[in-house]
Amino acid sequence: MATIFFKFYFVFFIIISLFGLSSCGNETETKKTEFDRKELLDNVATNLIIPSYQNLESNTTLFVEATQNFTQNPSIANLEVAQNAWKSAYLSFQDANVYNFGAAQGTLGSLLENVGTFPVSETKIESYISTNNSSLNNFDRDSRGFLGAEYLLFDTESKANIVEKYTDQNRKNYLLAVVQNIQSEVKKVNDSWQNGYKETFVSNTGTDAGSGVSILFNEWSKSFESIKNFKLGLPLGRRAGQTQAEPKLVEAYYSKESITFLKAHFENIERIWYGKALNGQDQVGFEEYLESIEGGEAVVLETKAQLEEVRKAINLLPNESLQVQINSNPTAINNVLTEMQKLTRFFKSEMISLLGITITYDSGDGD
Repeated sequence: MATIFFKFYFVFFIIISLFGLSSCGNETETKKTEFDRKELLDNVATNLIIPSYQNLESNTTLFVEATQNFTQNPSIANLEVAQNAWKSAYLSFQDANVYNFGAAQGTLGSLLENVGTFPVSETKIESYISTNNSSLNNFDRDSRGFLGAEYLLFDTESKANIVEKYTDQNRKNYLLAVVQNIQSEVKKVNDSWQNGYKETFVSNTGTDAGSGVSILFNEWSKSFESIKNFKLGLPLGRRAGQTQAEPKLVEAYYSKESITFLKAHFENIERIWYGKALNGQDQVGFEEYLESIEGGEAVVLETKAQLEEVRKAINLLPNESLQVQINSNPTAINNVLTEMQKLTRFFKSEMISLLGITITYDSGDGD
Protein backbone atom coordinates (compact mmCIF):
# COMPACT_ATOMS: atom_id res chain seq x y z
CA MET A 1 0.00 0.00 0.00
CA ALA A 2 2.84 2.38 0.86
CA THR A 3 4.52 1.51 -2.45
CA ILE A 4 1.36 2.37 -4.42
CA PHE A 5 1.00 5.66 -2.56
CA PHE A 6 4.63 6.55 -3.24
CA LYS A 7 4.24 5.84 -6.97
CA PHE A 8 1.08 7.95 -7.13
CA TYR A 9 2.74 10.82 -5.28
CA PHE A 10 5.81 10.62 -7.55
CA VAL A 11 3.70 10.74 -10.73
CA PHE A 12 1.62 13.61 -9.33
CA PHE A 13 4.79 15.52 -8.46
CA ILE A 14 6.19 15.08 -12.00
CA ILE A 15 2.93 16.32 -13.60
CA ILE A 16 2.81 19.40 -11.37
CA SER A 17 6.47 20.13 -12.12
CA LEU A 18 5.84 19.92 -15.87
CA PHE A 19 2.93 22.34 -15.57
CA GLY A 20 5.15 24.69 -13.63
CA LEU A 21 7.86 24.61 -16.27
CA SER A 22 5.29 25.18 -18.99
CA SER A 23 3.89 28.16 -17.12
CA CYS A 24 7.35 29.69 -16.73
CA GLY A 25 7.99 29.20 -20.42
CA ASN A 26 4.84 31.10 -21.36
CA GLU A 27 5.80 34.03 -19.17
CA THR A 28 9.09 34.48 -21.05
CA GLU A 29 7.73 33.68 -24.48
CA THR A 30 7.39 37.29 -25.61
CA LYS A 31 10.13 38.95 -23.58
CA LYS A 32 13.84 38.09 -23.43
CA THR A 33 15.04 41.07 -21.45
CA GLU A 34 13.46 44.09 -19.84
CA PHE A 35 13.71 46.83 -22.47
CA ASP A 36 14.12 50.44 -21.32
CA ARG A 37 11.49 52.26 -23.38
CA LYS A 38 12.47 55.55 -21.77
CA GLU A 39 15.95 55.21 -23.30
CA LEU A 40 14.37 54.79 -26.74
CA LEU A 41 12.10 57.80 -26.29
CA ASP A 42 14.89 59.96 -24.89
CA ASN A 43 17.18 59.10 -27.80
CA VAL A 44 14.51 59.89 -30.38
CA ALA A 45 13.56 63.16 -28.66
CA THR A 46 17.10 64.36 -27.94
CA ASN A 47 18.97 63.20 -31.03
CA LEU A 48 16.32 63.14 -33.76
CA ILE A 49 13.23 65.22 -33.03
CA ILE A 50 14.68 68.33 -31.39
CA PRO A 51 17.65 68.67 -33.78
CA SER A 52 15.27 68.19 -36.71
CA TYR A 53 13.00 71.00 -35.54
CA GLN A 54 15.97 73.22 -34.75
CA ASN A 55 17.35 72.75 -38.26
CA LEU A 56 13.91 73.30 -39.73
CA GLU A 57 13.39 76.56 -37.86
CA SER A 58 16.86 77.80 -38.78
CA ASN A 59 16.42 77.01 -42.47
CA THR A 60 12.90 78.42 -42.46
CA THR A 61 14.23 81.71 -41.05
CA LEU A 62 16.76 81.87 -43.91
CA PHE A 63 13.93 81.15 -46.33
CA VAL A 64 11.90 84.07 -44.93
CA GLU A 65 14.87 86.40 -45.29
CA ALA A 66 15.52 85.30 -48.89
CA THR A 67 11.84 85.72 -49.77
CA GLN A 68 11.69 89.18 -48.23
CA ASN A 69 14.73 90.21 -50.23
CA PHE A 70 13.22 88.84 -53.44
CA THR A 71 9.87 90.60 -52.99
CA GLN A 72 11.64 93.88 -52.20
CA ASN A 73 14.01 93.53 -55.16
CA PRO A 74 12.55 91.12 -57.74
CA SER A 75 15.31 89.77 -59.98
CA ILE A 76 16.40 86.42 -61.36
CA ALA A 77 19.39 86.36 -59.00
CA ASN A 78 17.24 87.01 -55.93
CA LEU A 79 14.65 84.53 -57.16
CA GLU A 80 17.30 81.82 -57.38
CA VAL A 81 18.45 82.57 -53.82
CA ALA A 82 14.84 82.25 -52.62
CA GLN A 83 14.38 79.00 -54.57
CA ASN A 84 17.52 77.49 -53.03
CA ALA A 85 16.42 78.62 -49.56
CA TRP A 86 13.04 76.96 -50.15
CA LYS A 87 14.73 73.71 -51.12
CA SER A 88 16.94 73.72 -48.01
CA ALA A 89 13.99 74.45 -45.70
CA TYR A 90 11.74 71.83 -47.28
CA LEU A 91 14.56 69.29 -47.17
CA SER A 92 14.79 69.94 -43.41
CA PHE A 93 11.06 69.33 -43.20
CA GLN A 94 11.58 65.76 -44.45
CA ASP A 95 13.45 65.08 -41.19
CA ALA A 96 10.71 66.63 -39.04
CA ASN A 97 7.49 65.63 -40.80
CA VAL A 98 7.36 62.22 -39.08
CA TYR A 99 6.89 63.78 -35.65
CA ASN A 100 3.40 65.05 -36.37
CA PHE A 101 2.05 64.60 -32.84
CA GLY A 102 1.72 66.40 -29.53
CA ALA A 103 3.34 69.78 -30.01
CA ALA A 104 2.69 69.57 -33.77
CA GLN A 105 -1.10 69.61 -33.34
CA GLY A 106 -2.71 73.04 -33.79
CA THR A 107 -6.09 74.80 -34.03
CA LEU A 108 -6.27 74.61 -37.83
CA GLY A 109 -4.75 71.15 -37.99
CA SER A 110 -1.34 69.58 -37.63
CA LEU A 111 1.98 71.04 -38.75
CA LEU A 112 2.14 68.47 -41.54
CA GLU A 113 -1.29 69.46 -42.80
CA ASN A 114 -0.61 73.19 -42.66
CA VAL A 115 2.85 73.30 -44.18
CA GLY A 116 3.22 69.99 -46.03
CA THR A 117 -0.04 69.46 -47.95
CA PHE A 118 0.26 68.59 -51.63
CA PRO A 119 -0.81 68.85 -54.39
CA VAL A 120 -1.72 72.52 -54.04
CA SER A 121 -4.70 74.22 -55.64
CA GLU A 122 -3.54 76.77 -58.19
CA THR A 123 -7.12 78.04 -58.41
CA LYS A 124 -7.38 78.80 -54.68
CA ILE A 125 -3.97 80.45 -54.56
CA GLU A 126 -4.69 82.70 -57.52
CA SER A 127 -8.12 83.55 -56.11
CA TYR A 128 -6.63 84.66 -52.78
CA ILE A 129 -4.04 86.71 -54.65
CA SER A 130 -6.60 88.41 -56.88
CA THR A 131 -8.68 89.46 -53.86
CA ASN A 132 -5.59 90.40 -51.83
CA ASN A 133 -6.61 87.97 -49.09
CA SER A 134 -3.51 86.78 -47.28
CA SER A 135 -5.02 86.09 -43.85
CA LEU A 136 -4.60 82.28 -44.22
CA ASN A 137 -7.22 81.95 -41.50
CA ASN A 138 -8.96 79.04 -43.19
CA PHE A 139 -8.82 75.30 -43.74
CA ASP A 140 -7.61 75.60 -47.35
CA ARG A 141 -4.34 73.89 -46.51
CA ASP A 142 -3.71 73.26 -50.21
CA SER A 143 -3.31 77.01 -50.73
CA ARG A 144 -0.32 77.55 -48.45
CA GLY A 145 2.63 75.79 -46.82
CA PHE A 146 5.88 74.75 -48.43
CA LEU A 147 4.19 73.52 -51.58
CA GLY A 148 2.14 76.69 -51.91
CA ALA A 149 5.40 78.66 -51.69
CA GLU A 150 6.92 76.31 -54.26
CA TYR A 151 4.15 77.12 -56.76
CA LEU A 152 4.68 80.84 -56.20
CA LEU A 153 8.46 80.66 -56.60
CA PHE A 154 8.86 78.05 -59.31
CA ASP A 155 5.64 77.66 -61.29
CA THR A 156 6.36 75.99 -64.66
CA GLU A 157 7.43 79.12 -66.50
CA SER A 158 10.80 80.74 -67.14
CA LYS A 159 12.49 82.57 -64.30
CA ALA A 160 12.07 85.85 -66.14
CA ASN A 161 8.31 85.32 -66.32
CA ILE A 162 8.14 84.47 -62.62
CA VAL A 163 10.02 87.66 -61.74
CA GLU A 164 7.69 89.67 -63.95
CA LYS A 165 4.70 88.45 -61.92
CA TYR A 166 6.13 90.12 -58.82
CA THR A 167 5.33 93.57 -60.07
CA ASP A 168 1.96 92.69 -58.52
CA GLN A 169 1.87 93.77 -54.86
CA ASN A 170 -0.92 91.30 -54.09
CA ARG A 171 1.33 88.46 -55.17
CA LYS A 172 4.17 89.75 -53.02
CA ASN A 173 1.82 90.02 -50.04
CA TYR A 174 0.56 86.48 -50.45
CA LEU A 175 4.00 84.91 -50.87
CA LEU A 176 5.28 86.69 -47.77
CA ALA A 177 2.21 85.66 -45.78
CA VAL A 178 2.66 82.00 -46.78
CA VAL A 179 6.35 81.94 -45.92
CA GLN A 180 5.93 83.79 -42.62
CA ASN A 181 3.11 81.42 -41.68
CA ILE A 182 5.45 78.45 -42.22
CA GLN A 183 7.99 80.12 -39.94
CA SER A 184 5.38 80.80 -37.26
CA GLU A 185 4.01 77.24 -37.31
CA VAL A 186 7.47 75.68 -37.15
CA LYS A 187 8.60 77.98 -34.31
CA LYS A 188 5.59 77.05 -32.16
CA VAL A 189 6.40 73.35 -32.43
CA ASN A 190 10.13 73.80 -31.87
CA ASP A 191 9.52 76.00 -28.82
CA SER A 192 7.10 73.45 -27.38
CA TRP A 193 9.58 70.57 -27.68
CA GLN A 194 12.29 72.57 -25.93
CA ASN A 195 10.03 73.95 -23.20
CA GLY A 196 8.33 70.97 -21.62
CA TYR A 197 6.92 68.68 -24.27
CA LYS A 198 10.11 66.60 -24.46
CA GLU A 199 9.73 65.65 -20.79
CA THR A 200 6.05 64.80 -21.31
CA PHE A 201 6.89 62.57 -24.27
CA VAL A 202 9.86 60.78 -22.70
CA SER A 203 8.18 60.11 -19.36
CA ASN A 204 5.15 58.41 -20.96
CA THR A 205 6.83 55.00 -21.13
CA GLY A 206 3.85 52.65 -21.32
CA THR A 207 2.56 50.80 -24.38
CA ASP A 208 -1.07 51.94 -24.32
CA ALA A 209 -2.61 54.01 -27.11
CA GLY A 210 -1.53 57.32 -25.57
CA SER A 211 2.01 56.32 -24.65
CA GLY A 212 5.13 57.81 -26.18
CA VAL A 213 6.08 54.55 -27.91
CA SER A 214 2.59 54.10 -29.36
CA ILE A 215 2.37 57.69 -30.59
CA LEU A 216 5.85 57.52 -32.11
CA PHE A 217 5.23 54.18 -33.78
CA ASN A 218 1.88 55.21 -35.24
CA GLU A 219 3.13 58.50 -36.68
CA TRP A 220 6.27 56.79 -37.99
CA SER A 221 4.23 54.04 -39.64
CA LYS A 222 1.76 56.58 -41.04
CA SER A 223 4.62 58.65 -42.43
CA PHE A 224 6.00 55.59 -44.20
CA GLU A 225 2.53 54.97 -45.62
CA SER A 226 2.41 58.53 -46.93
CA ILE A 227 5.55 57.93 -49.00
CA LYS A 228 4.14 54.72 -50.40
CA ASN A 229 0.58 55.88 -51.00
CA PHE A 230 0.81 59.60 -51.77
CA LYS A 231 4.34 60.34 -52.93
CA LEU A 232 4.38 57.23 -55.15
CA GLY A 233 1.06 55.38 -55.45
CA LEU A 234 -1.16 58.36 -56.25
CA PRO A 235 0.88 59.93 -59.08
CA LEU A 236 1.57 56.46 -60.47
CA GLY A 237 -2.18 55.86 -60.68
CA ARG A 238 -2.05 52.79 -58.44
CA ARG A 239 -4.49 53.87 -55.74
CA ALA A 240 -8.06 52.60 -55.49
CA GLY A 241 -10.37 54.23 -58.04
CA GLN A 242 -7.59 55.45 -60.32
CA THR A 243 -7.58 54.35 -63.94
CA GLN A 244 -4.37 56.01 -65.08
CA ALA A 245 -1.23 57.74 -63.87
CA GLU A 246 -1.56 61.35 -62.70
CA PRO A 247 1.98 62.84 -62.79
CA LYS A 248 0.82 66.29 -61.70
CA LEU A 249 0.03 64.85 -58.26
CA VAL A 250 3.70 64.33 -57.41
CA GLU A 251 5.25 66.13 -54.46
CA ALA A 252 7.28 69.20 -55.51
CA TYR A 253 5.80 69.25 -59.02
CA TYR A 254 6.93 72.80 -59.87
CA SER A 255 10.55 72.53 -58.69
CA LYS A 256 10.88 69.00 -60.15
CA GLU A 257 12.65 67.90 -56.97
CA SER A 258 10.33 65.02 -55.98
CA ILE A 259 13.07 62.38 -55.94
CA THR A 260 15.27 64.49 -53.65
CA PHE A 261 12.53 64.77 -51.03
CA LEU A 262 11.44 61.15 -51.45
CA LYS A 263 14.97 59.96 -50.64
CA ALA A 264 15.31 62.28 -47.64
CA HIS A 265 11.93 61.22 -46.24
CA PHE A 266 12.74 57.52 -46.50
CA GLU A 267 16.17 58.07 -44.94
CA ASN A 268 14.43 59.47 -41.88
CA ILE A 269 12.08 56.48 -41.71
CA GLU A 270 15.19 54.28 -41.60
CA ARG A 271 16.91 56.56 -39.10
CA ILE A 272 14.07 56.12 -36.60
CA TRP A 273 13.99 52.35 -37.06
CA TYR A 274 17.72 52.07 -36.36
CA GLY A 275 17.69 54.82 -33.73
CA LYS A 276 20.41 56.77 -35.55
CA ALA A 277 20.92 60.37 -34.54
CA LEU A 278 20.99 63.09 -37.19
CA ASN A 279 24.78 63.08 -36.89
CA GLY A 280 24.86 59.39 -37.83
CA GLN A 281 25.52 57.90 -34.37
CA ASP A 282 23.74 54.56 -34.02
CA GLN A 283 21.87 54.48 -30.73
CA VAL A 284 18.54 53.03 -29.52
CA GLY A 285 15.64 52.62 -31.93
CA PHE A 286 12.94 50.13 -32.87
CA GLU A 287 15.69 47.71 -33.93
CA GLU A 288 16.96 47.33 -30.36
CA TYR A 289 13.42 47.18 -29.00
CA LEU A 290 12.61 44.26 -31.29
CA GLU A 291 15.85 42.46 -30.41
CA SER A 292 14.77 42.44 -26.75
CA ILE A 293 11.60 40.48 -27.61
CA GLU A 294 11.45 36.72 -28.10
CA GLY A 295 11.35 36.15 -31.86
CA GLY A 296 12.38 39.72 -32.57
CA GLU A 297 15.85 38.96 -33.89
CA ALA A 298 14.43 37.12 -36.89
CA VAL A 299 12.11 40.05 -37.67
CA VAL A 300 15.05 42.46 -37.38
CA LEU A 301 17.06 40.48 -39.93
CA GLU A 302 14.15 40.29 -42.37
CA THR A 303 13.31 43.97 -41.94
CA LYS A 304 16.92 45.07 -42.50
CA ALA A 305 17.10 42.96 -45.64
CA GLN A 306 13.94 44.58 -47.04
CA LEU A 307 15.08 48.06 -46.06
CA GLU A 308 18.17 47.37 -48.15
CA GLU A 309 16.01 46.31 -51.11
CA VAL A 310 14.08 49.58 -50.93
CA ARG A 311 17.33 51.54 -50.79
CA LYS A 312 18.66 49.69 -53.83
CA ALA A 313 15.47 50.43 -55.78
CA ILE A 314 15.62 54.13 -54.85
CA ASN A 315 19.30 54.37 -55.84
CA LEU A 316 18.47 52.92 -59.27
CA LEU A 317 16.07 55.76 -60.08
CA PRO A 318 17.11 57.72 -63.18
CA ASN A 319 18.33 61.29 -62.76
CA GLU A 320 15.03 62.74 -63.98
CA SER A 321 12.08 64.40 -62.33
CA LEU A 322 9.44 62.03 -61.03
CA GLN A 323 6.74 63.35 -63.36
CA VAL A 324 8.98 62.73 -66.38
CA GLN A 325 9.68 59.17 -65.23
CA ILE A 326 5.98 58.46 -64.74
CA ASN A 327 5.22 59.73 -68.24
CA SER A 328 8.11 58.13 -70.12
CA ASN A 329 9.58 55.20 -68.19
CA PRO A 330 7.79 54.30 -64.94
CA THR A 331 9.45 50.89 -64.43
CA ALA A 332 12.08 52.02 -61.93
CA ILE A 333 9.70 54.08 -59.82
CA ASN A 334 7.13 51.25 -59.86
CA ASN A 335 9.87 48.97 -58.51
CA VAL A 336 10.40 51.35 -55.58
CA LEU A 337 6.70 51.18 -54.75
CA THR A 338 6.71 47.37 -55.01
CA GLU A 339 9.65 47.05 -52.61
CA MET A 340 7.98 49.46 -50.17
CA GLN A 341 4.82 47.37 -50.29
CA LYS A 342 6.89 44.34 -49.27
CA LEU A 343 8.29 46.30 -46.34
CA THR A 344 4.77 47.09 -45.11
CA ARG A 345 4.33 43.58 -43.69
CA PHE A 346 7.22 44.03 -41.28
CA PHE A 347 6.16 47.48 -40.13
CA LYS A 348 2.40 46.94 -39.82
CA SER A 349 2.18 43.25 -38.95
CA GLU A 350 5.35 41.73 -37.51
CA MET A 351 6.36 44.73 -35.40
CA ILE A 352 2.98 45.53 -33.89
CA SER A 353 2.43 41.86 -33.10
CA LEU A 354 5.70 41.52 -31.20
CA LEU A 355 5.66 44.92 -29.52
CA GLY A 356 1.98 44.82 -28.60
CA ILE A 357 1.23 48.16 -30.23
CA THR A 358 -2.15 49.01 -31.73
CA ILE A 359 -2.56 50.91 -35.00
CA THR A 360 -4.55 54.01 -34.03
CA TYR A 361 -4.89 55.61 -37.48
CA ASP A 362 -6.95 54.55 -40.49
CA SER A 363 -4.61 52.14 -42.29
CA GLY A 364 -7.14 50.66 -44.68
CA ASP A 365 -5.02 51.44 -47.73
CA GLY A 366 -4.81 48.05 -49.35
CA ASP A 367 -1.08 47.99 -48.46
